[in-house]
Amino acid sequence: MTDGPRKLLVIQCAALGKNLLDLHETSTLAGLPVQELIPPSPGVTCTAQATFRTATPAAEHGMVANGLYHRLLRRPLFWEQSASQVSGSRIWEAFRSNGGTVGMMFWQQSLGEQVDLVVSPRPIHKHSGGMIQDCHTRPQDLYQRICQQVGRSFNLMHYWGPLASRKSSEWIVAATKAVLEMDDIRPDVLLTYLPHLDYDTQRFGIEHEKAATALTALKGYLQDLTSAAQAIGYDVLIWGDYAMHTVTGPAVFPNRALREAGLLEARLIKGMAYPDLFSARAFAVADHEIAHVYVPNPADLPAVKNVVDSLDGVDRVQQREDVPELNHPHSGELIAFTSPGRWFAYPWWTEKSEAPDFATHVDIHNKPGFDACELFFGKVPWQVSQDTSKVGGTHGAGGNTVWASTLKTLAPDPGAIPLETLAEAVRTWLIA
Repeated sequence: MTDGPRKLLVIQCAALGKNLLDLHETSTLAGLPVQELIPPSPGVTCTAQATFRTATPAAEHGMVANGLYHRLLRRPLFWEQSASQVSGSRIWEAFRSNGGTVGMMFWQQSLGEQVDLVVSPRPIHKHSGGMIQDCHTRPQDLYQRICQQVGRSFNLMHYWGPLASRKSSEWIVAATKAVLEMDDIRPDVLLTYLPHLDYDTQRFGIEHEKAATALTALKGYLQDLTSAAQAIGYDVLIWGDYAMHTVTGPAVFPNRALREAGLLEARLIKGMAYPDLFSARAFAVADHEIAHVYVPNPADLPAVKNVVDSLDGVDRVQQREDVPELNHPHSGELIAFTSPGRWFAYPWWTEKSEAPDFATHVDIHNKPGFDACELFFGKVPWQVSQDTSKVGGTHGAGGNTVWASTLKTLAPDPGAIPLETLAEAVRTWLIA
């Protein structure tokens, strides 16, 4: 070890794809030259963040999507925050054993993580409807301290949903700087997350002027954070989790096809169709450009594969064993990939009257799949859209991202490197 723990601010940026930076002729971030990064498969936030903290692919750490299908419960659960979902040793374990401290702000699956500081949105959903906005923090009084220093609380409506905007990143930047100024609890390594670039690139695609505006805002936030960190002796690492691709065709609905084929049944409750996952012979957990298809009976695999593979917009359907990077028990027996410019939508119904009650609301935990339509308002005030044609961007099945750092020793090879390699280099640097 050096004299005292090393200091590092890690800034993970959603949707920071190389294609977006190339389109807008951006070769530096916060004055640092960008280098090419190969994200894990799938290219989604939970998988990427789990890969960085373990320096392993999804086949090892188990976060094969933003949500996992729990076979014992016969239920998909998206955006659950328990750190125990991520298997494997963390890249900071030896660093902490030698006296270093680590903090995580707005990283997925951070609750219960073996770190010294945590800030994560954790609202209370009231039985009578609505919610109490709050953040889970360690230490417990940290959120109150941050709010006092920032001058306002965190607004979850800016973090996801039709009102999601750069105001979420703006608050996180201010909160990150506030933590860096707290001499009593400031961690040696702090991992933070800026989400807003995802919103308008997903709403409109990367070619839209609003995507350019979001990128400009990100550049300012990164410069602000980098300057603040360097002023107190921190090095900085910036990296992106996935590349957004512009949507060029209609959404793909694997669960509709499975239902039509008699492989998925729905319970009609007051006219609304809810999937019967206890008797389902197949169900597709949709997550952007990849869908995990769960097939309890191996005898049904050929029929299920044929149904999904025949859909327009599906590039290929493979058995889990034939996708090494996703060959984990959490993955579906079949894994489907869309064609470029297409994405998987979760609905199993075709008539709007059959839509479950959660379909018209931001309900990331009850929906058994990712719903990009939550970024848009519907025709009824304060309901979200069900019109999948509004979605302009998607991600998950490929496309390189970028990274930049004040540390020149992390990866001397100028070529594209996998995220696992970058994470392993950070592990090595922390204890050198």
